[in-house]
Amino acid sequence: MIRVYDSLARAKVDLVPREPGRVRMYVCGPTVYGFIHIGNARTFVSFDVIVRHLRARGLVVDYVRNVTDVDDKIINRAREEGEDPARLADRYVEEFGRDLDALGLLRPDAEPRVTTHMAEIVGLVETLVARGLAYVTGGDVYYATRRFAPYGRLSGRNVDELRSGARVEVDERKQDPLDFALWKSAKPGEPAWPSPFGPGRPGWHIECSAMSMKHLGASFDLHGGGMDLIFPHHENEIAQAQGAAGEGTFARHWMHTGFLNLSDEKMSKSVGNLFTAREILARHDAEAIRLHFLGTHYRHPLNFEVVPGGEDRPRFPGLEEAEERCDYFYETIVRLAERAPPADATPAAWLDRFLHAMDDDFNAPAALAVLGEALGEANRLLDGPARDREAIAGHLAAARAAGVVLGIFGADAALRQRRRRDERASRLGIDGAAVEARIADRAAARTARDFARADAIRAELAARGIELRDAASGTTWTIRR
Repeated sequence: MIRVYDSLARAKVDLVPREPGRVRMYVCGPTVYGFIHIGNARTFVSFDVIVRHLRARGLVVDYVRNVTDVDDKIINRAREEGEDPARLADRYVEEFGRDLDALGLLRPDAEPRVTTHMAEIVGLVETLVARGLAYVTGGDVYYATRRFAPYGRLSGRNVDELRSGARVEVDERKQDPLDFALWKSAKPGEPAWPSPFGPGRPGWHIECSAMSMKHLGASFDLHGGGMDLIFPHHENEIAQAQGAAGEGTFARHWMHTGFLNLSDEKMSKSVGNLFTAREILARHDAEAIRLHFLGTHYRHPLNFEVVPGGEDRPRFPGLEEAEERCDYFYETIVRLAERAPPADATPAAWLDRFLHAMDDDFNAPAALAVLGEALGEANRLLDGPARDREAIAGHLAAARAAGVVLGIFGADAALRQRRRRDERASRLGIDGAAVEARIADRAAARTARDFARADAIRAELAARGIELRDAASGTTWTIRR
């Protein structure tokens, strides 16, 4: 049984899909006015792994992640850059896809955009007005929060205690400060669409209610996003959806990822400590980035350590450690593949422990601990005198299955390790061609049965931190320093 922490219930609950064998899941996507930052990337990686594990457990997953392609931030950025808002949004939708592809994320089954769902959005606003939960004033439409009795249940706050905060608009036309815009009347120079209330565009919150209900139905299983969306965004989504369709509809379970802090400080543009995913991908291995994210439970805050580096370039020690760990995992995969029989094998028993760890609210840190321990055992097996080929094949099959869930081991292991080795050799000033020449000299010595010379070459290379590994396919080398 898979258990999830439900932010609404404030407890772990059994995941029992409304339709047996099928999970319908919606995740709030980006507002596309710039490159996503690493905090965004962590959220999307977390839900990618959740989808992967659900599918590994045999469930069909209908995964929907939206794109906000019209918004105040998009309009303001387009104005600053002298670009049409629609064109700017299109451009950053493409960049968003490139970043997530680079991070190895699965594409969602549907990726709806606000501008292609105006009919559904307007229809939902009309329903809320007709039910007396929203009111029209001067071409704008506001949701009357106090008319929805359960308002505040997700965030755990009483309506009387709530205050206007981030993205809660303050406007004298509101009946209550907590009322929020469902429809904004058209302003000169801004994009607008027709509606019964006059030309305008949607408020931020209404889009997700309309698009999730369009693609997943009035009731679905999981709704996810960053913890910063609990209030007001997700609170407002519930008010809109249940106000229109009735109590007990909309998302059954709510899941939220923790904040990403940079060296124990909240990441913020105003502080100047914001890093984009694109910047990090340019400097670090994508799968290592995933490992670093997954090393902290998705609900917990992740401290992304930053320290000064050379040439005014900061270093990220956590990512450096993750790259070393990823290299170790891949090196083990290469060794297993060199010795495993070609036929399909039954995965080693430790895969069950890995999957059970993931069943417990997608506990990737616990699952990674199982993987690390198992690959350590695999290396001891490979180093020992008795090399059980069936056991080796089982370790390899289990590691690959675990990699599918975590979104790692997707590259050709041998090619990846050679690339990583060559990158490190270049940084350390090691001449790879010279090393290969010495390996060829050693091979010639072994062919001539001059084992003393062959051993001397191995010792010479070892003194330089270069370790040789002989296999049926030939000799490879790694750097041990």
